[in-house]
Amino acid sequence: MTKHIAEQDSEVSFIRTDDDLPPVAIVDRSPITVRHRIVFGIIAVIGAIAWAIIAFVRGETVNAVWLVVAAICTYIIGFRFYARLIEMKIVRPRDDHATPAEIFENGTDYVPTDRRVLFGHHFAAIAGAGPLVGPVLATQMGYLPCSIWIVIGAVLGGCVQDYLVLWISTRRRGRSLGQMVREELGATAGAVALVGVLVIMVIIIAVLALIVVKALAQSPWGVFSIAMTIPIALFMGCYLRFLRPGRVGEVSVIGAGLLLLSVASGSWVAQTSWGASWLNLSPVTLSWLIIIYGFAASVLPVWLLLAPRDYLSTFMKVGTIALLAIGICIAHPILQAPAISHFATRGDGPVFAGSLFPFLFITIACGALSGFHSLISSGTTPKLLEKESQMRMIGYGGMITESFVAIMALITASIINQHLYFSVNAPAAQTGGTAATAAEYVNRLGLSGAPATAAQINEAASGVGEHSIVSRTGGAPTLALGMSDVLRRVFGGDSLKAFWYHFAIMFEALFILTTVDAGTRVARFMLSDALGNLGGPLAKLRNPSWRLGVWICSLAVVAGWGSVLLMGVTDPLGGINTLFPLFGIANQLLAAIALTVVTVVVIKKGLLKWAWIPGIPLLWDLVVTLTASWQKIFSADPALGYWTQHYQYLAAKNAGKTSFGAAKNAHQLDEVIRNTFIQGTLSIIFALVVVIVVVAGIVVALGAIRGGGRPLREDAPVPSKFFAPSGLIPTAAEREVQSQWDALPASTAGPLGAREP
Repeated sequence: MTKHIAEQDSEVSFIRTDDDLPPVAIVDRSPITVRHRIVFGIIAVIGAIAWAIIAFVRGETVNAVWLVVAAICTYIIGFRFYARLIEMKIVRPRDDHATPAEIFENGTDYVPTDRRVLFGHHFAAIAGAGPLVGPVLATQMGYLPCSIWIVIGAVLGGCVQDYLVLWISTRRRGRSLGQMVREELGATAGAVALVGVLVIMVIIIAVLALIVVKALAQSPWGVFSIAMTIPIALFMGCYLRFLRPGRVGEVSVIGAGLLLLSVASGSWVAQTSWGASWLNLSPVTLSWLIIIYGFAASVLPVWLLLAPRDYLSTFMKVGTIALLAIGICIAHPILQAPAISHFATRGDGPVFAGSLFPFLFITIACGALSGFHSLISSGTTPKLLEKESQMRMIGYGGMITESFVAIMALITASIINQHLYFSVNAPAAQTGGTAATAAEYVNRLGLSGAPATAAQINEAASGVGEHSIVSRTGGAPTLALGMSDVLRRVFGGDSLKAFWYHFAIMFEALFILTTVDAGTRVARFMLSDALGNLGGPLAKLRNPSWRLGVWICSLAVVAGWGSVLLMGVTDPLGGINTLFPLFGIANQLLAAIALTVVTVVVIKKGLLKWAWIPGIPLLWDLVVTLTASWQKIFSADPALGYWTQHYQYLAAKNAGKTSFGAAKNAHQLDEVIRNTFIQGTLSIIFALVVVIVVVAGIVVALGAIRGGGRPLREDAPVPSKFFAPSGLIPTAAEREVQSQWDALPASTAGPLGAREP
């Protein structure tokens, strides 16, 4: 590759790959200024003070604002310094090298996408149920361990995984995680990983879809608002593709306005006779509609529905979380939850069974470290990336944004009266399902504060326009309660509390559904890779332009997670209660696979001294997830162990009983036996998959250290032929280069030459 470098000054270099074109890359070596050092020093000090207050102040005097301050300060320092260290020492981005989106652009899966739209798509795709539901459920352990893991776990673990997986996939033509395991660790580990990761993916998508169903069932307002995002996204995709190419800011304003209009009109639609009739959908009907949508999002061109809808959803997601953060800073709510609860050590919490270690880390999941993110970072995102230098903002920065969402969810659960919190989140078998029995139950839990009364619980329900909030498990109603309490203090008072509650329910469904559609597309890529490796006629499946293969693989994936979704919707044990722990463990085991591949690649590249960056999160994740898997498989506690629960119900059936525990009839008894068998079996399979991959990774890494072993499978670079800025806001040098590209004739610059900065 011919490369010309023209020095502008001693700190900024401009790189060309073609004598007839302007620079395609900028290398800025400008040192950090004294002013910036002072600013970052002040941020670090403020963050340290906030963490000290959170960690050491006890009683009911800790303000939620300190959690917001501590998180933001830590994120800023982590992104500026730790992410920059990773970029300089490991990633070493080359914008003069073409990304897969530029090399293989086909208008369907490989499409160079504006970095702002791609950030929105990536964040929307990774930010599903985990950062909303996980922290709410984990609040029973106390706000201190939750907040530490969410923030520190993200900066040192989750962000690192997302960034580095995006890096290695981009350097390998956007290959899926399972395929990279096969190429870097060997055929055996690859075959195990391809099958195991695909099954894990099916479980994850099903659980995410199940939470959407739980949030939208019998909610015409939510169904209407969510449904309207589809035609709005189609309009945005066509607008950017045909009407006004490159006008991202313009279409953003239009899309955001239409989104707000659909949300506001959803309340009116829900009150009409036709809205209440047509949109008041049952869980099973909603499940089928989501299955159909998932298939459509997987096969349609990415620019038409998936990317614009995720970008559109980001307005709602980031906007709502920012609004909530502002509301917290204005309202100054007090944390009602204890710093560390007695459930953390006893392991007998009403919300979920298990002690702080390992189940707090499993329950919080996506808010700190999520294996699902690695599938997006090796799925849709590398196929849409314009430039390698954008990976830090999208990979590391996208995970920081999700972690902040998790902190907001933790705060909303922690500011609620704890008697009310457990009334909402404890299962009906414990609360009795009524306000009176729930009050009696939570008053026996040994919580601080005045005892709860049935009148208080009923008043909380009527205040948000609900008949009952007792045992509304799954996390979503609790988050909505906390959000409505904060937002009504700042915007509208008690008269708008019900509005904010239902707005939050709709927001959560929108938040999660974008992960379902992107996940389906990624699973299709994985299935194509897995079947294509078998060779023969199936090798054609690895060609993303073969539409029949796309349809076949999409149907297979949707059939897989759709069947699990329908199983969860009709599960006598509640679906969420039994599937979410499996989701958490599978998700974290998937992170172990991703971090194993990344660590091995770092070692293969001769960067052994920096292997600790992905290696430390890998070791921690393995300890946590394998411990949790062991307990779910072998625990004698039926509230914890799948197999103990399975044999209890099986013994009841063999004894001739037609009802037992949560099963009220013989059919439900059979369903519990079947479901617990499936969940227990999958727990064993997932753990074995990870052990095999990690052992293979150790063998390959040792071989690389000794100077032999499997070679690095990174593809040869191809010169880039266009330019795009690195960050959300272009620098002065980037604007100068962009102006040179804009001045070129369209025929010279080509379809990728001009990018609106």
